[in-house]
Amino acid sequence: MYRCEIRGFPVPVVTLHPGEYFSTDEDLILSTVLGSCVAVALFDPARGIGGLNHFMLPGSVDAARPLLSDAARYGMYAMELLINDLLKKGVRKQDLRAKVFGAASLLEFSGGVSGRISDSNIRFTFSYLEDEGIPVLARDVGGALPRKIFLYSRTGKVLLKRIPRTRLTAIRKEESGFLREIRTREAGPVVLFGGDGPEPGA
Repeated sequence: MYRCEIRGFPVPVVTLHPGEYFSTDEDLILSTVLGSCVAVALFDPARGIGGLNHFMLPGSVDAARPLLSDAARYGMYAMELLINDLLKKGVRKQDLRAKVFGAASLLEFSGGVSGRISDSNIRFTFSYLEDEGIPVLARDVGGALPRKIFLYSRTGKVLLKRIPRTRLTAIRKEESGFLREIRTREAGPVVLFGGDGPEPGA
């Protein structure tokens, strides 16, 4: 994650990478690039407070095998961490609004079918937000092309740009490396959301 000034934007831009989250009551723009990953923008426009996360996998809530880390690489933790951060800044949960982006079909599980990561991310994200009673005001998910988004933290406004196919290789490489890192750190099967079970061959 890093913060910088970008020509053409009126306020500083904070760029997030996979496994990161950020919330702020400052006037900032939060940006990230999404392939198979999902980013959820949560904001309270009345208070001018907002945040963004970027996660690779839904994660598993399993008392017999809890996650070994609270890193935001997992959707379940990414959502909880971001919401808790916003609550600490004075937001009430009932005032939160969401926008959801990402989950293009760029990666496959070994031995699986294309799109299993992205489909699982989509199911998890909207199920989670529905269970938490957080309205989704906008969504742009699925498809075959990556996205770059810019979230205006004070208002929840989002600018979205589709990334051309010429950059697919670089984004696949980054996400594949991040997925390998998750496997290595957790030392076990990757669990999908919605009854898909562990990744074949893991």
